[in-house]
Amino acid sequence: MKKRINYYEQLSADYSKPGLVSKELAEKLIKDAETYISLREDTLPEINSEYTLAQIEKENRDWWGTHCEAVRQGRGDLLEGEYANNLVYLCADGPFYGKTDGVEREVNWWALLAQPGVTMNWPIVMFSGEVVYFEWNCTDDETNDVTAKGNVTWIRRGHRGACYIKCEQLTFYRDVYASRELLQLIKN
Repeated sequence: MKKRINYYEQLSADYSKPGLVSKELAEKLIKDAETYISLREDTLPEINSEYTLAQIEKENRDWWGTHCEAVRQGRGDLLEGEYANNLVYLCADGPFYGKTDGVEREVNWWALLAQPGVTMNWPIVMFSGEVVYFEWNCTDDETNDVTAKGNVTWIRRGHRGACYIKCEQLTFYRDVYASRELLQLIKN
């Protein structure tokens, strides 16, 4: 039988299910997210001997926990900051070209995923150079119902390049558009 993988074994935090990240670590990850976003360049940096795929993959691994925490806290400002200005976002409602178009639609999803009483989890995450693949689900904290699920592939050129291509499959089992009250909880 093939050995099972702990996808979080060498990462800073485990977001595979609720309750595994301390408040102190969550606060640190939000600060790290702000730092990583400040490193983003307007032009996609070249992959070369000075900025290698190995370095980019390391930066993507370091970034991963900051992304998860930003979603759980409804930090739309940080989530938007993770994207390159020329983002290509391919999904059922898309395609979206440019950060603004994608974020306008995605803010509804962020509100649903981060709503009170629901916890988003990422049981699977894999890295290969600038590719980050993950599967996610949201569970109702009271009933344990899965409220939404999906899988995503990001092409992220580390902290300097940010995410410039995103492909996502989303399934919402309840709600498709966020209520006005939930949208107000997303920090922009």
